[in-house]
Amino acid sequence: MQQFTLSDQDFGNFQRFIFEAAGITLSPAKKALVCGRLAKRVHARQLESYSAYFDLLRSRRDLKEVQVAVDLLTTNETYFFREPKHFDLLREVAAAHEGTRPFRVWSAACSSGEEPYSMAMVLSDCMTGRPFEVTGTDISMRMLARARTGHYPDARARLIPATYLKRFCLKGQGEHEGTMLVDRSVRAKVHFTHANLNDRLPELGTFDMVFLRNVMIYFNGSTKRQVVARVLSQLRPGGYFCIGHSETLNDVSDAVEQIAPSVYRKPQ
Repeated sequence: MQQFTLSDQDFGNFQRFIFEAAGITLSPAKKALVCGRLAKRVHARQLESYSAYFDLLRSRRDLKEVQVAVDLLTTNETYFFREPKHFDLLREVAAAHEGTRPFRVWSAACSSGEEPYSMAMVLSDCMTGRPFEVTGTDISMRMLARARTGHYPDARARLIPATYLKRFCLKGQGEHEGTMLVDRSVRAKVHFTHANLNDRLPELGTFDMVFLRNVMIYFNGSTKRQVVARVLSQLRPGGYFCIGHSETLNDVSDAVEQIAPSVYRKPQ
């Protein structure tokens, strides 16, 4: 395959592209990542340079290719039951939920689906037949397609509690050995939809609990404030908002009150 050179000017163009498309700020340290992830697309489109590929994106003649580029430049790192204290809180809040209205939770940057499926396992366990709904959204169509399958390598399941693994996951056999499939009863409780948190959100309804974890680290201050305000507009009064343990809402939002490290609540 032909080797392409990513100049500093090209890199600057892609920095602006992903910031305008998704609000993500790429540091200079990400130049090699951009080079590696986009090289195959330059080749696939039979172009001569990264500059020519950027011109194609900028022209917006092919919106599918724009989405492909956004997918490739979006970092997707997740696993089941990441930061388990948040799932302990989810269990506690859901168990206390009263009334006939479904308990609703949102994984606002769900990547390949491990987080919303973790939510659904907890709720299937603790809601004892009461209705609940889990929504997972992401900017990457590629990740959403993977999430909908509920099919993962066994290595991704290492933090799933043993009782949940036995109850809610199917072990792959034959050609699927070394993989696991989230049980249909859990998959049916999770709805995945495309959403760009840096743009107008689709009609999602309101939620009792929202996870927006390990996402703000990719945004600058202004984008953080806009994204958090947009997400919190979907949180019910009294609802809970969880962010990553390395993140903070200081100088970002005063619409929720901190009740524990990385956990906030919207006033009633």
